[in-house]
Amino acid sequence: MAMARRGLRLDLRATLNEVMETRQPATRQHVGVEIDDRLQLVDLTVEPIGDQADPLFLVVFTDVGPPYVPSEREARERDSGDQNVERLEQDLRSTRERLQSTVEEYDSSVEELRSSNEELQSMNEELQSTNEELETSKEELQSINEELQTVNSDLKSKVDEADRAQADLRNLFDATGIATVFLDQNLIIRSFNAPVAEIFNVISTDHGRPLTDIVSRLDDKGDLKRDIRTVFEHGQTIERRVPRADGEAYYLMRMLPYRTPAGVTEGVLVTFVDVTKIVEAEAHLRTLVEELNHRVRNMLAVVCAVATQTLTKSPSPKDFTKAFLGRIESMAKSYGLIASEQWGDISLDAILTTELQSYVEGTKDRLAIKGPSLLFNPMRALALGLVFHELATNASKYGALSKAKGQVEVTWAVKKGRLGVVWRERDGPKVRPSARRGFGTELIQRQIKSALDGEVRIDYLPEGIVVQITIPYEKNTS
Repeated sequence: MAMARRGLRLDLRATLNEVMETRQPATRQHVGVEIDDRLQLVDLTVEPIGDQADPLFLVVFTDVGPPYVPSEREARERDSGDQNVERLEQDLRSTRERLQSTVEEYDSSVEELRSSNEELQSMNEELQSTNEELETSKEELQSINEELQTVNSDLKSKVDEADRAQADLRNLFDATGIATVFLDQNLIIRSFNAPVAEIFNVISTDHGRPLTDIVSRLDDKGDLKRDIRTVFEHGQTIERRVPRADGEAYYLMRMLPYRTPAGVTEGVLVTFVDVTKIVEAEAHLRTLVEELNHRVRNMLAVVCAVATQTLTKSPSPKDFTKAFLGRIESMAKSYGLIASEQWGDISLDAILTTELQSYVEGTKDRLAIKGPSLLFNPMRALALGLVFHELATNASKYGALSKAKGQVEVTWAVKKGRLGVVWRERDGPKVRPSARRGFGTELIQRQIKSALDGEVRIDYLPEGIVVQITIPYEKNTS
């Protein structure tokens, strides 16, 4: 309030007190505020905002007309003075009312405190008598407590030993991750660990229930009961592999007799070791061996066919050796590329680069490769590698790569499920169609048709040979 201008403090204080008391908006009109040598009339509005726990108040000042010189409006000043006196009287009355209310509340509070004090005095007397009785009982308990302490120390040492043994056993079970269940002679569950819940529908309250009453996820529940009986009768360990009913997991089940320190069989210890990964690895290994055998047979068949046809088409042993070794080397490169990719899909870029890098090494600007990234499975990649090897060999002998300025351009695109590859040579020697078809051309056509189920067209243009290959291509099957 000390920061308010003269003429405003009284009305501002009264309005704020009223709003804090009633929690309702309040307004004072035509309050005079002195500004230098002039007087400004304002409407003062105060509204409460926020809640009772953290109350806030919005104070709004609204100018009423322009400022004026006090001597020009003496009548208005007198009216304002009368209004201020009236407001002061209202504030005084409200203060008296609040004071009276406070006094009445104070009197009622004093009465309540007086009655509460009397009750506390009576309770204190009762507590004193009770305390005397407790003192007597305390002396008796102290003598009993001394006896119990001696017994408790002995029990505590034994309990600690038992807890340590139990903790060691539980930690051992949890660390192994092996499902383990203890059964007595009547196949009643004595104990089990958490992994057992993956095999049997057991919960923590199933201790003391027969294992045969619990639903099993194994594929041979009847055999399990028979094996447990066998262990009881003969005292021998049984070990065998059992599948889960859904076929998604396999376990190595071991049943051992549970013997006491005296050597008496009191139950059976059943463990289940998850060997799913081992079973899957064995199946995968069998598949790999079968696939390897199949691929070796196919590779040997291809080598034999290439050798036979090369021998038939070669005019001399020297030509046969050179052509045959080149094709075998191309197959070796393709197999090396496939092996580096762990027999996964191979990109068309990698196939072309592997087959052509030895022909354009040091002059890579003579080779232009352009097309989207496409992947092929190993068998189709081998066939494409052999085709590009024959084209590159022909280009290095008779085509564009036989000249220093010759160039080879390979482009491809996929349209409507078919891949189109164009091999184009330029700036090489003038092309003249051969009178007879060599084995290289025959090998290209055979690979495209039989191995890739496609078509090939070879155009012997004067400026360079153009080979157009069209084969089916599906992203998920190529």
